[in-house]
Amino acid sequence: MMISNGIPLNITISLLLSAWDGLNIEVLRTAITSSMFTCFFFFLLCMAAMLTIFFTNSVARETPRYILFIHMLINDAAYLCFALLIFIFYVYHITLPVPVCYLMITLCETNLKVTPYNLAVMSLERYVAICFPLRHREFCTIPRTFLAIALVWTICLIPSVVDFIILCSSVNKSFFLLYVICSESNFTIIPMQEVIRIFAYVFTFSLAGLAILFTYIRITLIVLRIFSKKESASKAAKTMMLHALQLMLCMSSFGWSIVELFTKDNLVLLPTINFCFFLCLPRFLSIFIYGARDELFFGYIKRYFVRSASKIVSSLAT
Repeated sequence: MMISNGIPLNITISLLLSAWDGLNIEVLRTAITSSMFTCFFFFLLCMAAMLTIFFTNSVARETPRYILFIHMLINDAAYLCFALLIFIFYVYHITLPVPVCYLMITLCETNLKVTPYNLAVMSLERYVAICFPLRHREFCTIPRTFLAIALVWTICLIPSVVDFIILCSSVNKSFFLLYVICSESNFTIIPMQEVIRIFAYVFTFSLAGLAILFTYIRITLIVLRIFSKKESASKAAKTMMLHALQLMLCMSSFGWSIVELFTKDNLVLLPTINFCFFLCLPRFLSIFIYGARDELFFGYIKRYFVRSASKIVSSLAT
């Protein structure tokens, strides 16, 4: 069948359907992205509340456990900020100077590796507190806590420095004057760079996983030996599962590559879905897994909401 301008009707219908599908996909992508930004906004609010509690409470500022938690919180917030910027630039094909783009990607990758090491250090701190309680104040001091944080950042930056050296030796100086879309593939010049990245990630998560497994199995055994009550053993097991869960959430950041391998030809919204569920969601959950469960932070937040509710009730009563 032909229409008046000579174009087959079935071709016209298929073009209209394609345009409609494209519009629906764009609407869906916008809805998913808006939901993600809403979650990020609430994440920033919760982070601001916990930072306020930390810096206004002298006990929290002098406790290594809380210092490590706040460091992890700030690191996750920085990771989300860089990841969101890179995602927006990539989706809307916004080009940036090579040095700016490379710096953002490098910081984002470094933030991703810092979290597992921070979890490992938190595990070691709890291990010392429970297994060697009399020497906890001697081993886990404030200067040593900051030294551990500096060591974590140094270890995580080493692969990035090596990658930068390889990149500089593999491209011309004019490469750094170009404008590109922020994507890791644009800076992977030789296969050795990808090998270094994979090795760094495998080493990071393997070391963190072994540290968490060792420390919390030891803690559970000691608690079972000292306390006969089932509640104590259950609490230790839940703590071990908590850190293991957080590590698995961090590792889920690499799940996007597996999903993309099998569904990239069938799902147009794959990059958006991968970014939301594999990169952002684990960071959104971390603040609630640790912050809402901790007695200090939860107590302050609970008192704040109770005061706010009482003020609202009193204002309505008057």
